[in-house]
Amino acid sequence: MRISESKYFIFTGNRKPWRGILLFGPPGTGKSYIAKAVATEADNSTFFSVSSSDLMSKWLGESEKLVKNLFILAREHKPSIIFIDEIDSLCSSRSDNESESARRVKTEFMVQMQGVGMDNDGILVLGATNIPWILDAAIRRRFEKRIYIPLPEANARKDMFRLDVGRNNNNLTENDYKRFCDADLLRNSHIILAERTEGYSGYDINILVKDALMQPIRRVQSATHFK
Repeated sequence: MRISESKYFIFTGNRKPWRGILLFGPPGTGKSYIAKAVATEADNSTFFSVSSSDLMSKWLGESEKLVKNLFILAREHKPSIIFIDEIDSLCSSRSDNESESARRVKTEFMVQMQGVGMDNDGILVLGATNIPWILDAAIRRRFEKRIYIPLPEANARKDMFRLDVGRNNNNLTENDYKRFCDADLLRNSHIILAERTEGYSGYDINILVKDALMQPIRRVQSATHFK
């Protein structure tokens, strides 16, 4: 639902938009790209994109201030979206041997997300992680909506290959892309590319295509004569 359609949540009792959304799944599946797409779609909102390392400081008490100031800025520029990448580095499960500084950062983050005595209406917190199970349970509860971003299916991988190849010089045809996941169209091979790339993420496919695009240059470098 678009930000512009937030009117549907006015005066509707308990029907309230999510204030915290957690994107989780294997690495390289596009969680950060989804956050960027949210920022593009919500064009009248202020988008704050930070990583856990941006909020950590070696100076005592500075990390909590950074977390607090981030939320203060978000309240001043509402409607706003806070995206925290690799949130597991900031909000991992509490343990007996963790530092007091790390404990205070988590406490401050929970206080800010809870928004008790603060005006958090119009603020959405997006978190992304590859390992959601190590998140502190109390913080995980603050993310009311959790969305699993899986590895791409065969047809999605085919489209990713097409996008990554793009306009680079190649002799691929539309039929080649159709053969990607249709064994009936293959004559000389029983193993189709869809099977060979099972378990690949979007990032893996991007690296694979980049490597393939470098092959002509490698052949030129090793050539001893030219036609």
